[in-house]
Amino acid sequence: MGTKEAVDRIVRKAVAQLPVGFPKDDIPKARLKLTQEMQKVIRRARAKGGMTLYLPTERLHGVALPVSIVASEPIEIPRVRPNSGPDVVLAALASVTPGAESRELDDTAALRSERDVPADAAKGVDVAHRRVEYFVPVPDSVPDQYLTFSFSALIAPGSDPTFYDTLVELFDAVMGTFRWSYA
Repeated sequence: MGTKEAVDRIVRKAVAQLPVGFPKDDIPKARLKLTQEMQKVIRRARAKGGMTLYLPTERLHGVALPVSIVASEPIEIPRVRPNSGPDVVLAALASVTPGAESRELDDTAALRSERDVPADAAKGVDVAHRRVEYFVPVPDSVPDQYLTFSFSALIAPGSDPTFYDTLVELFDAVMGTFRWSYA
């Protein structure tokens, strides 16, 4: 399924879930606004090298989760000698990434970072969010290749930080199940 078809399917499903009393005259506006917001998220993911975008479309206990996960090729890798190997690259990246910590994903050394990103219209950040990133070398790749998995949870003003901590724990649990597949 292509991006346009996926967006159309998600929008149709979301519109079908509008509350019973939702004004029928406002449905086209809601459909257009949701489509525009999804296209904006997709454009941002692509601009950051995004290969895959995951957005929850089902409500969890009646709550729409304000999160996204993007798998991408990293745009910025610290300058190290070519083919220095993942250990050198991870160490260089850790030295320039606040809060970076080593992790292991499927027997592969990885780097994890977490930070709160404040809203800043000048930088194109419309809403504050919590961001968690995993930087992972692709095992046995020649030349060395890397993937980044970025998780973002929108932070509503005045919301309980425990909610976002729980969402981060969920993402970390998902990443803990990460496995390389060689098909």
